[in-house]
Amino acid sequence: MNQTIKRTIYLTSAFLSSTALVGCSVNGPLTAGGGNVQYGDAKAVETVTNEFGSTDLQSIAESMSRSLLQSRVISGAPRPPILTVAEVKNKTAEYIDTASITTKIRTQLMKSGAVQFTASISEMQGQMDEIARQNSGAYAANGQARTGRMRGSQYRLEGSISSIVKRSSNVKDVYYVFNLSLFDSESGMIVWEDEKEIRKTSLR
Repeated sequence: MNQTIKRTIYLTSAFLSSTALVGCSVNGPLTAGGGNVQYGDAKAVETVTNEFGSTDLQSIAESMSRSLLQSRVISGAPRPPILTVAEVKNKTAEYIDTASITTKIRTQLMKSGAVQFTASISEMQGQMDEIARQNSGAYAANGQARTGRMRGSQYRLEGSISSIVKRSSNVKDVYYVFNLSLFDSESGMIVWEDEKEIRKTSLR
């Protein structure tokens, strides 16, 4: 077999091999770094550990939002009241991203359209900085946010999460209680309050 025929066979084989690989990459499953990654249901019950998890976060946000929206102070208001929210306090011994609880509850309430929110207590400094920046002289007067125009909140949401952990030789029991209170910003009176209890038990 001469060199021309050998070269033709080699190039044809290489082309067929590359075509097969391309076909596999397009039609076959896509993987990254050889990992085995799958999407799951974000609403599925999480039972990996009995520590605070996504199911607990969703359950608390949905329960508290529903209860507040059904309260007289919200459902009986002639127009959507203005609320602000303080970050949930973590009184447990474990790390819990309480900012995510706060945001989840606010998101659920905002979706209802029954309430309005002004900047939260933790966001207020950022709001003040933005107003100061726009009034620094670098912006046209007719396009800047003016001072003295911020809306005050009628009510303030404050919450906390606590836990009691019990252990035996082969069982771990965790009891969570989440409390949420709505304060009248002017009078300081508590106008609504509710709690959500969660118990999780696992064998060690």
